[in-house]
Amino acid sequence: MFRYVLALGSNQRHPAIGQPRAVVAKAAQLVDGTLGQVLAVSPVIETAPVGPSLRRYANAALVLDSPLDPAGLLQALQHLEAQLGRVKRGQRWRARVIDLDIVLWSGGTFAGPRLTVPHLLFRQRDFVLGPAAAIAPGWRDPVSGLTMAQLHARLTRRRPLLR
Repeated sequence: MFRYVLALGSNQRHPAIGQPRAVVAKAAQLVDGTLGQVLAVSPVIETAPVGPSLRRYANAALVLDSPLDPAGLLQALQHLEAQLGRVKRGQRWRARVIDLDIVLWSGGTFAGPRLTVPHLLFRQRDFVLGPAAAIAPGWRDPVSGLTMAQLHARLTRRRPLLR
């Protein structure tokens, strides 16, 4: 078994499920039992978009125990995204029904042709670190050695204004 931290995000209504918050909750529910056992789910937060999208996002994180290795889990997550109506085409960072990302895994680092773990940008994203720190504050980033709580504190701490 492997343990993972996954990031979940949505900023587009699903015709059957409803608003982005409900889509994120449904995705977490679908992951549990089909891809492994969900051990913790963060509260859903609302955040500003990254990139050209104008719609706000609903974001959360979860901790998952799964028998799947990172490449197998990526394939399963992409299949689940497609089931929920995600279409991958066009502009990067556009509106999407669901986005499921592997942020961390218990094996440390992983590099493959379609996947790098830890996620390359998670240390710079409050919408990932906030929810992850809420459910896995002591999990250490294998690259920096810092915990999720420490990374989140560094990212969100107040800095003096430049003169």
